[in-house]
Order: sequence, then structure tokens, then C-alpha cells
Amino acid sequence: MSKMRMPTVYWASLLVFIFVHACNAFYLPGSYMHTYSTGEPILAKVNSLTSIETELPFSYYSLPYCKPAGGIKKSAENLGELLMGDQIDNSPYQFRMNVNESVFLCTTPPLSEHEVKLLKQRTRDLYQVNMILDNLPAMRYAKQNGVNIQWTGFPVGYAPQNSNDDYIINHLKFTVLVHEYEGSGVEIIGTGEEGMGVISEADKKKASGYEIVGFEVVPCSVKYDPETMSKLHMYDNISSANCPLELDKSQVIREQERVSFTYEVSFVKSDTRWPSRWDAYLKMEGARVHWFSILNSLMVIFFLAGIVFVIFLRTVRRDLTRYEELDKEAQAQMNEELSGWKLVVGDVFREPDCSKLLCVMVGDGVQITGMAVVTIVFAALGFMSPASRGMLLTGMIILYLFLGIAAGYVSVRLWRTVKGTSEGWRCVSWASACFFPGIAFVILTVLNFILWGSKSTGAIPISLYFVLLALWFCISVPLTLLGGFFGTRAEAIQYPVRTNQIPREIPARKYPSWLLVLGAGTLPFGTLFIELFFILSSIWLGRFYYVFGFLLIVLLLLVIVCAEVSVVLTYMHLCVEDWRWWWKAFFASGSVALYVFLYSINYLVFDLQSLSGPVSAILYLGYSLLMAIAIMLSTGTIGFLMSFYFVHYLFSSVKID
Repeated sequence: MSKMRMPTVYWASLLVFIFVHACNAFYLPGSYMHTYSTGEPILAKVNSLTSIETELPFSYYSLPYCKPAGGIKKSAENLGELLMGDQIDNSPYQFRMNVNESVFLCTTPPLSEHEVKLLKQRTRDLYQVNMILDNLPAMRYAKQNGVNIQWTGFPVGYAPQNSNDDYIINHLKFTVLVHEYEGSGVEIIGTGEEGMGVISEADKKKASGYEIVGFEVVPCSVKYDPETMSKLHMYDNISSANCPLELDKSQVIREQERVSFTYEVSFVKSDTRWPSRWDAYLKMEGARVHWFSILNSLMVIFFLAGIVFVIFLRTVRRDLTRYEELDKEAQAQMNEELSGWKLVVGDVFREPDCSKLLCVMVGDGVQITGMAVVTIVFAALGFMSPASRGMLLTGMIILYLFLGIAAGYVSVRLWRTVKGTSEGWRCVSWASACFFPGIAFVILTVLNFILWGSKSTGAIPISLYFVLLALWFCISVPLTLLGGFFGTRAEAIQYPVRTNQIPREIPARKYPSWLLVLGAGTLPFGTLFIELFFILSSIWLGRFYYVFGFLLIVLLLLVIVCAEVSVVLTYMHLCVEDWRWWWKAFFASGSVALYVFLYSINYLVFDLQSLSGPVSAILYLGYSLLMAIAIMLSTGTIGFLMSFYFVHYLFSSVKID
């Protein structure tokens, strides 16, 4: 018996060790700690040049900067980074752990007319150089109007007010904050080629060392003698340089000028631990969230919505109670004498206009809402940290693709409910798979041609276009068709009342009902607009957005308010004998998208005043339009489904022959 157990125990142990080894190889993005020993080389990387003036990213090496000795090599980028225009390359900036030094990089050939024009343009447009060390962006401290401000990156150059010349940043003073890490003291066991065994003491020591917990830069413009500097080789040590205050000692951008690039680095020990190293970035002055303002707004909106809901419940309950207490003759008499929602019982479930489009939009809305909820929950739990560049967008795209099955199911099941038959479900599924992605594809293609014309790294490469199309037609479309098939097999939703042959005439109204529908969007917008400011600032001003816990609360509150507003408006329309509630229920909550788009225009005019040129404005408005359409589908779907449930429940509660 024991002999039989031995192989089992051995294989079980082997599986456990393999699992542990696999778990050691897998880590959450942005959460892997790297320790360096003294003298170990550390390589800095460079991201795209960015500007809040133009919102058009450009490659770092589009300017005449020093190139690495081994050539330019692009880092592996995820889908989100590519879509956001990030282009992370290696750089010639190399440090050695705990070695303070001043280093020469290179001297450029005489600047050509084109290079001078490009440098001046990038300087005037306030372009920033974004460097990364151990996944931390370079941070710069500046003083404006007596207030200390933190920025990520440093400018390409600067243009003094009292001078007609522009000056290039060619000397960088880096400060790398390090924390000494002693190791956890846990014995590490691994599997090697010769079988299982304990890792050697030499390997164990690698767990201890120094962690990088901060990366700061002071940019300078220093004029060097090109003849002296041209005799030096890359990475030769030079004497330390001070940032000159006089313009005649700074490096001017001018034709035939030869620019020498240098840097110095100093390592400073810090008490900051590795898990807390992002705190300095998330507490930047420009991105501090007004917690009390958001909390106050949430409480007020929730209070108002609660009052509306309570009043509404009491009104409906009183109507139902009065109706059910009467005998049949009195009910018949009441039906003849009273006006209101009871009179539209034979028309309330009549097929709406453009029913196929409504089914498709509701299906796509479910897909977008599901994507948003899951993404924000994961982000609130810390799975998508700022260190994981592009991970948020990548996660959203993957979720959207796989939630196609929900879109197909909901749209086809609603189609069956409206039509009473499954005929035409394939057409509905295809339309659901292509409606919102098709709109996004058209908008992004137009914007991409603009970016291609500007030679920006924000343009989506042709190869990525084919990847996105393959993901769309190989994952999203088949899953949507599969969801549609499941929708045909699901139990049909039965209406509680019969629909009359002849539609009832709707009484004339003093004001158009669409006016009320558009006005209803203001209440959901009240839950959004404060958070919307910080989201827009994160996207367009390069600030870090990290309050996903608050965003989750706002999202939940938005769902509640959208449902309440849509139900209240549906009830109001039924009370005035208007049985065409389907589209009005959708747009009662979906109209919040109109206010979001108008707010985006307001943000462009008053908060993005530095945005220059029609190209930047078109890009901003294009992305804002796409965001507004997604919000319309999501909020409209929430309101419609809640109204549908309410109408179904309301009329199934009334005894009608």
C-alpha cells in the first residue's frame, strides 16, 4: 500500500512545485518588485513626446537626440498602449546602482534648418519628454506663483519672455531614490534541469538589494564648447555642471549649432517602501480630488432620488389599491370615467417604431454597461494600477469582446418579445455585433487619417487595424451570434395584457413630450459632472486618475438615478394616455449623454484653453462624441430595462378581463 502511495506523493509534490514556480513567474502588472545590487546597470526608457497644447504624441527620436549605441529597440507594448499612442523605446541613459557620476552622451552634427524648425515648434507647443526608470516616470518639481508643483517629464526646451531665441534642454540632473531591501528570509525552492532542489545561497542573496522608489529630474540648458566635447566618447565622465541662469551660457536652438547632451545622476537613500512609491505621483497638486465636494454631491443626489422614488411608490400603490378594491361593474365604470394609465392597457405593449434598432441599441448597451462595471470593480480592487500603462484600456477591450454573448442574448430575446417570433434573429444579432463597433470604427478611422497626416505616434498602425478587425470578427461577432442563438432558446417574455387591433388615439398635449425627456437627463448628469471633470483632466491633461472606489460609488448611484428617472417619466406618459413609452424610456436616462457632450465642449473652451489648432480640437471632439454615444447606450439601456420591468409589473397587477 505504501509503495503505491509513493509515486502519488512524488507526482503531487512535483505538481505543487511546478504550480509554485508558475505562480512565481506570474505577477499582476505593475506589481513586480525588482532589486538591484550595487554597480548593477539600470536602463532608462523614453516614451512618446506629449503636449497638452496639441494632444498629438510624437516619437522621442523624431528630434535630434542621442541614440543608443546598439540602435533603437522598441519595448513590447500591450494593446492599450498602442491605442493611446505610447511608443516606449530604449535610450542611451544608463545608470549604475549607487554610483554617482556625470556622463557625456554625444554631440550632434550641425543642426539643419528642418531640425531647428522642428525643435522650435516642439518647444513653443510645450512638448514634454517622458522618461521611465524601473516603470516609474521621471518627476520634475517646479515653482509657479510661489506654489510648488509636480510634473511628470521635462520640457524639450524653453522660450524666455525677454528673448526671441529658444533654448534646448541638453543637461539632465537625475536623482534616483532607493530603498534598501533585506529580503523576506523565506527559503526559496525551485526546479532546475537536474530535478528539484534548494536554490543556492548565491541566488538567495539576489533577493536582497536596492529598490528604486523615486525618479526625479532637474532639466538644464548648458552651452558646451563643441570642439572640446567632440573629443569625448559616449559615457566618458565629465565634471558636474550647474544650471546656468544667464541666457548666454545656455544652449540656443539655431542653425549650424552643435548640441552636446550630458547628464549626471545621484542616488539618495529613502525611507519610502516599494509598495508606496506611487504615492508621490498620485498626490500631485494638479490632480487632487475634492473628496468633500464629491461626497456632498452624492448625498444630495441620492437624497433627491430617494424622495422621488418614495413619493412615486406611494402614488402607484394608492392607484392600484383603489382599482383592486372595486367590484367588476365599478371597474368597468371607472375605466370609462377615469383617464390615465389604465386606459392604455390595450396599447401599452404595442410594437414601437424602429423596434429592430431599439433591440440592437439595448443589446449594445448591456455590453457596454457590463464592460464598465467589471472594469471599474477590478480597478477599485487595485488590479489596474497607474504602473500598468494601457492595462485599463486593454482590459476594457477584452471584456467588451467577450460580453458580445450578452449583447446577442438580450437583443434577440427582446426582439422575440416584441415580435412574438424568433424569425430574423440572425439579422438582429449581426446588427448588434456591428452597431456600436461600426460607429467607433468610423470615428476612429477619420481621426486616424488626421493623425497620419500629422505624423503622430497616436495614429493606429495598419497592422493594429487588422488585429482589431480580427478580434472583432473572430471573437465578438461569433459570441454575439451565439448569444443570439441562446436568446431564441430562452423562454419568451409573456405580456400580461392583450394588444388591441386598432391603436388608441393619443390626446393632444400643450408641450412636446420630448422636451420632458431631454430635461430628465439633468438628474443623472448631476451625479456625473464632478467626477467627469477629473476623468477629462486625466485623459487630456496627463494627470493620474486613481479614485476608482469613488467612481464605483458614482456608477452605482448613476444606475439607480437612471432607473428612477426613466420609470417616473414612463409613468407620467402613461398617465396622460401616451402609450408610446418605449423610446421615451430609453432616452429619458440616455439623454444624459447630450449633457456630457455639452460639458465636454465647455471643458474644451474653458479648461483646455491652451489647446491649439483645429486638428487638436477635432481629435478632442471626435473622442468626446464616441464617449457620449457609449454613455447614451449604457444609461438608456438601464432606464429602458427598468421601465419595461415596471410596466410589465404594473399591468400584471391589474385584474382586467
